[in-house]
Amino acid sequence: MPEFDSGSNAWILTSAALVLLMTPGLALFYGGLTRAKSVINMMMKCLVAIGVVSIAWTVVGESIAVGDLTGEHPLWGDVSSSFLLGYTTDLEGYTGGVSNAAVAAFGMMFAIITVALIAGAVADRMKFSAWVIFATVWVIVVYAPVAYWVWGSGWIEDWGVLDFAGGTAVHANAGAAGLALALVVGRRIGWKDGNFAPHNLPLVVIGTGLLWFGWFGFNAGSAFASNGTAGLALLNTQVATAAAILAWLLVDRIRGVKPSVLGACSGVIAGLVAITPAAGYVSPIGAIALGAVAGIICPLAIGLKHKLGYDDALDVVGLHMVAGIWGSISVGLFAVAEVAGTDGVFYGGDVAFLGKQIAAVLAVVAYSFVASLIIGLILKFTIGVRISEEEELAGIDSAQHGEAGYDLPVNGNTGTGVPETNAAAAEKVSA
Repeated sequence: MPEFDSGSNAWILTSAALVLLMTPGLALFYGGLTRAKSVINMMMKCLVAIGVVSIAWTVVGESIAVGDLTGEHPLWGDVSSSFLLGYTTDLEGYTGGVSNAAVAAFGMMFAIITVALIAGAVADRMKFSAWVIFATVWVIVVYAPVAYWVWGSGWIEDWGVLDFAGGTAVHANAGAAGLALALVVGRRIGWKDGNFAPHNLPLVVIGTGLLWFGWFGFNAGSAFASNGTAGLALLNTQVATAAAILAWLLVDRIRGVKPSVLGACSGVIAGLVAITPAAGYVSPIGAIALGAVAGIICPLAIGLKHKLGYDDALDVVGLHMVAGIWGSISVGLFAVAEVAGTDGVFYGGDVAFLGKQIAAVLAVVAYSFVASLIIGLILKFTIGVRISEEEELAGIDSAQHGEAGYDLPVNGNTGTGVPETNAAAAEKVSA
């Protein structure tokens, strides 16, 4: 057993807290992107993911994702660490100098944010109860096995495929699930012709900032040590994201779109997602290149939903799936042997390595899409997945939660839409 490393253990605990912060940040980001009458529901879908995934991960998810690491099962771990009981009876247990409990907590936060990402695809229209069930089942049936394939002792890791912090296991996985769920739930009423512009861009910026901040724990924490690799991952995360912002704004400029806060924030997410699988495997120059490509392809990918006819409300597919796939593939192009153990094609590496990166991420996308489609269809034909047309037109916040995001008087009405009486209005004037 390696010697316990208190510095690395502290960094993993800090990183776990940073990754948890990403989910409330996502709630703000997604909330600002929706219409005002849907902001509460969007935030609730993100926040409830913290609850259901934490419990599901403790009961069985972590065990499926990790098992005993013997590699006996290529598709899933086992149930030997269900309920995380071993982490209570063996506080001295640690892996690579970091306590097992800290690693389990860090993995839990990854599972939480992955599930929350999916919610953006079905904004405005999915039943909250159906979402809770979907999230619970999905993290056990889809996320946990995929995490084992990529990071445990599963078949993808056995291939020698590299995914530093989750381009395949997190972002491509969540994006594929979002696409499947969006197809099951169906398009929003008035989509394509209606006004679905973000209602609160300052909220989007705040959410973007929290996501960016938390992402340093997401990527640099995935070194599982307080070492040079963690520093490289943090540096690469920053420069790739910067390149993606500039590339996104350039693409908008070429298309005749004015430089916008929405475009800049979208570029941030594209860059962060793309660098995630490569953060500890590429040089800063490679990180800038792959970030710039993400900033170019993601705005173009988002436009495809209108041509193909799927209503991915908050662009989970165009941002997370596309950037996640690109980032995973880019490892096979830009990896540097000094930090990755193998060179990418642009550094004289084997084309077979690139082929494995492509095959692995596409396999995860296919599995996630099919499994998510099945889960969604089961829910659709049992409890139902969509609110009524009347509820959707009135606003999902009031229908599903009995709350409003804003309670401001407008034209003699309260923020909840209830007209004031003349007496009440007169009383306010006299006061």
